[in-house]
Parts: sequence; structure tokens; C-alpha cells
Amino acid sequence: MTQPHSFWETVICGLIATFVMSIVSFLSGGFGLPIIDIGYILQQIFNYIHQHELYSIYWGNAAYYFGGILLSLIWVAFLKRRIPGNWFIRGIIYGIIISVAAGLVISPIFSLAGGEPFGFFYSDTWYPVLTTFAGLLMHLAYGITLELCLQYVKVFRPGDAA
Repeated sequence: MTQPHSFWETVICGLIATFVMSIVSFLSGGFGLPIIDIGYILQQIFNYIHQHELYSIYWGNAAYYFGGILLSLIWVAFLKRRIPGNWFIRGIIYGIIISVAAGLVISPIFSLAGGEPFGFFYSDTWYPVLTTFAGLLMHLAYGITLELCLQYVKVFRPGDAA
């Protein structure tokens, strides 16, 4: 990052991209796709090991947004410079990377920890193909929005082209 305030700009871009991803998830229900409420899923995972519900939806959403911020920081610090193309192509590529990682590693591990395994690429859910497609749409929205925001605030690493 070339500017000292690029960290905070990246954090804000991560928050915005995570919000857009949430909206796309909820809107996808109108098109017959499953609604993937990650904040709720995380809250249920947090409460799984307790007899009483200790964690509210606020904790699940806080973890969800923290994950979105972390993904934006990982993108800017390690991956953005290595991915070719303009902001739109990079956003699509990052969305696909996140979607594959979520379906192959993150969702199976988190869901297993919550006592209700989803399987690889949601194979143990009621609608694995639709859930995978809904997840892909969410992550594409995240990647494209993140890149658009970063492009707008001009967050670059040394050697990046504008």
C-alpha cells in the first residue's frame, strides 16, 4: 500500500463489499436461490457448544463483517498485484477464488464445527447446485464491489498500475 491511510480505506472497502454481498444473498431469494445468511450461520455455530444461546445475531454478523474485512486486507496485501486484468476482471477472479475456497474448505469446516455438515460445495444440503450458485453470486458481488471501491479510493501496492 502506498499511502499510510490505505489500511483504513481497505477496511472500509471490505465493509462495503461485505454489505453488498449480504444484499445480493438476500435478493437472490427472489430468484429462487437459497438465501445464505452467513451472520446467522455463524451465530448458530457459536451457540452450538453451549446449552443456552449466549451469542446473539450481532456476534454472528460481527464475525461475518470481520471476515469480509480480513478478505479485503488479504486481497490488497498478497493477491491484488498478482492477478492480471482491469478492476472488473480482478474482481471476478477474486470472487471465484473466494467461492471455491468457501465451498471446498471454509464451509465444510465451519459447518462441521456447528454440528450440521454442509459437505464439499454444499453437497449435503437440500439444494447443492443452487446453494453453490448462490454462493458464487455472493462472492462475485463481493469481489467486484471490493475492486470497484479500491479503484475509487486508489488503494494500490507499489508496482500496481492505476
